[in-house]
Amino acid sequence: MTKTNLTMTAMAMALAAVGTAHAETTIRLSTYVNESDVRYQGFQHFAELVSEKTDGSVKVDIFPSSTLHGWSEGVDALQGGVSDISWINADNRLPCYVVTSLYPANVNLEQQPTLDAAYADLIRAEAADVGLVPLLNSNYSYDQEWWFDSDIEDLGKLDGKLVRSIGPLVSMMIETWGGQPVFIAPKEVYQSAERGVVDGINMGVATYSSWKLWSVMPQMINANLFYGNIIYMMNKSKFDGLTQEEQTALNEAAAETEAWLQPLYEQWVDEQVATAIEAGGTEVNLSSEKTAELIDSVSEQWTAKVDEACGADRAAKFRDLMAAHTN
Repeated sequence: MTKTNLTMTAMAMALAAVGTAHAETTIRLSTYVNESDVRYQGFQHFAELVSEKTDGSVKVDIFPSSTLHGWSEGVDALQGGVSDISWINADNRLPCYVVTSLYPANVNLEQQPTLDAAYADLIRAEAADVGLVPLLNSNYSYDQEWWFDSDIEDLGKLDGKLVRSIGPLVSMMIETWGGQPVFIAPKEVYQSAERGVVDGINMGVATYSSWKLWSVMPQMINANLFYGNIIYMMNKSKFDGLTQEEQTALNEAAAETEAWLQPLYEQWVDEQVATAIEAGGTEVNLSSEKTAELIDSVSEQWTAKVDEACGADRAAKFRDLMAAHTN
């Protein structure tokens, strides 16, 4: 081989090494929130932090408004490679997560990122068993509430009303209080409410507001009944395929995003409620005594479900965590 050829070969190898060092991994993040929702800003902030912390070796592409998959398909989407990070709803492959990700408790959310991180650790092993890694919470638990098309005297006496439910706990609550639960995916709620398919809706205020639902069901009951945490999880193989530095960067970016988003999110939600009330909506705030009464009416049934799904040790740790953050 000539000297020229040796030089060219060395240059090619050097260029290849540089290309490998700067190889970019693209991560597809799927969310049901739309771009008018403040949580979308949180995902943008997360993507920016990931890029900064990895010097551009990892890029996060955001797909809003359920464009990659439907409400109940998070686990399938991650396992099948449709997305790399997705929200995870109540999926029976994650039995402990199903019965604890929305839980009857009047929690103090001042330390929400700390609470959510501890909760994610409790279900981390269960997630790993189905190839997932808990990564990010988008401040879901602040605002899960109730709306109706007309005033009701008592949330605990629904008298046969059809109420939109998002999962087994809410369905059990609705049935306990004399109503009939109806599952409707977020993108279909407006049409269902407008056509009278349901008399009431259980939903997060942020999602409710961003989907413009105040105009079809303007009567809100602020009950403070839940600890809720829809976690955005990542495909474990994709996560494990990152370098240790990149994994650390993703985890740090997620934690920093949660702390960054919390005050913005709470302010935005409060502004949405205030704007809706100015436009003719109503907000009824339940007393702490009424909230406790409603929680007591379902807690015994849910305690048994948590024990069965999580096992005694993890169930006890979960209840201790809730107790440590209860109002």
